[in-house]
Amino acid sequence: MRFENILANINGFGRFQIMIVVISFIGRFTLPCHFMLNNFIAAVPAHHCDISSLDDGGIFRNLSQAERLAVLIPLQADGTPNSCQMFAEPQYHLLLNSSDMTELPTVPCQNGWVYDNSTFKSTLTSQWDLVCDRRGKNKATATIFFVGVMFGAVSFGSLSDRFGRRIMLLLSYVSGMLFAVASAFSTSYVMFCVLRFFTGFCITGIVIVSTVLSVEWVDIEHRKLVGVIDSLSWTFGNIIFAAIAYFVTDWRWLLVSVSSPLTLAIITWRWMPESARWLIANRKLEQAQKYLEKCAKMNRTEEFIQRLNTETLSTIVVTEKRDRPYSYLDLINTAKMRKLALCTGIMWFCVATAFYGISFNITGFGLNIYLTQFTYALIELPAKVSVYYLLDKIGRRGTEVGALLMVGVCLGINIVIPKDMSVVRTVVAVIGKGFSSASFATVVLYSSELYPTVVRQNGMGYNSFMARTGVAVAPLILLLDEVWKDLPQLVLCSIAILGGVVARTLSETRNRCLPETIEDIEQQW
Repeated sequence: MRFENILANINGFGRFQIMIVVISFIGRFTLPCHFMLNNFIAAVPAHHCDISSLDDGGIFRNLSQAERLAVLIPLQADGTPNSCQMFAEPQYHLLLNSSDMTELPTVPCQNGWVYDNSTFKSTLTSQWDLVCDRRGKNKATATIFFVGVMFGAVSFGSLSDRFGRRIMLLLSYVSGMLFAVASAFSTSYVMFCVLRFFTGFCITGIVIVSTVLSVEWVDIEHRKLVGVIDSLSWTFGNIIFAAIAYFVTDWRWLLVSVSSPLTLAIITWRWMPESARWLIANRKLEQAQKYLEKCAKMNRTEEFIQRLNTETLSTIVVTEKRDRPYSYLDLINTAKMRKLALCTGIMWFCVATAFYGISFNITGFGLNIYLTQFTYALIELPAKVSVYYLLDKIGRRGTEVGALLMVGVCLGINIVIPKDMSVVRTVVAVIGKGFSSASFATVVLYSSELYPTVVRQNGMGYNSFMARTGVAVAPLILLLDEVWKDLPQLVLCSIAILGGVVARTLSETRNRCLPETIEDIEQQW
């Protein structure tokens, strides 16, 4: 007997499963906010050297602010004050002829910077002067967060396979909220980076545990629906995040605002069941029976409860008894599991790098960043609704391959579009964001169906590790614009195409039972 047979008898998508989906939705809302947080808390306002302390006597004191800027700050090509340089000495002749700046000596800013606070009241940039030669430290805050996410994915994946999905979900909720709120009260750059690392480490357990819990409780017919709904929680979070960021312009309060929904997630956790699949695989048959009976009662299929006994459940996993703990080494112990781990790891790296490479570049097109963030989020709705239909029409593999290749096409098109056509470039980027969202929505469900129950959480933890490696690299890829303006786009384009090619080598999972054991993988691949 397979677990799917039991689900068919007690209704594999009834009120019990809907409860799980709703609870997961609440907990996942805060994740996209934290993942996109650096777009706003680390935004770089317009700035120039601070000249308020400079005074060479009566002449300078009698100048207006505009005139002071003219004699001390060189202009850039677009006519705005230079952000990182100032004249070594006041150039009073520029008050008469502002175009005569040929070979005037300049030096880096000597007394800090002045920031334009019209858009942001406070950001990490203005808090700790993360501009000019410190620009790398600004991007590093995102990378550090995602390195934490990367290691958290591995840890929570392994721990939830060993100790259960439910308890690890609560641990992720509580620890993630505590570290996130604590980071809002950081008194130094180093303290903020350390706390953001642990925020990322803890909060990533929410996505990998809740995804697996949802998939393991629903029948084959509704797996794709649950996968799309889980993915839509990210879309909903991103849309709301754009509004929250618009009204909360202080980085500390923005951090607190996007972390507070975890309080509700902690309250609703008490109704979240443990995975019956995991309990059966670990031979905890009495607990599995209890949850299955609860499921049958909520789904109004009580007539089957009498047949839900431990003897029946013990026949479900007969090929490979769960008499030992499984680890990440089991992902590479057999030939076909090695191939599966290698291909899904590369695919997740490519999907995440392309997705976040596009998402982090909301200031690269010269338009309003709140509108760009909102549009990026809104395009995910039609993209993910399309995925819902395509998953059955052309399958998981076809959807993933097609979406990644189209991301590469959109990134390639933007390389050849002139920079002054900002609206056109934004439209193409938004379309590319839609395809990248479709690829992400597909890859989560696709991967959870590829791995067997005994190592599914380990597999998802490993895949999430690879994805977060890609996310951590994405901000650094964007720094390549200092080498060549279009180099980041070219790198992201190549990565997306590579992901599509690798996804083509994986097997299709449409309308198939979830594999339960490693032996199932060795037989079917």
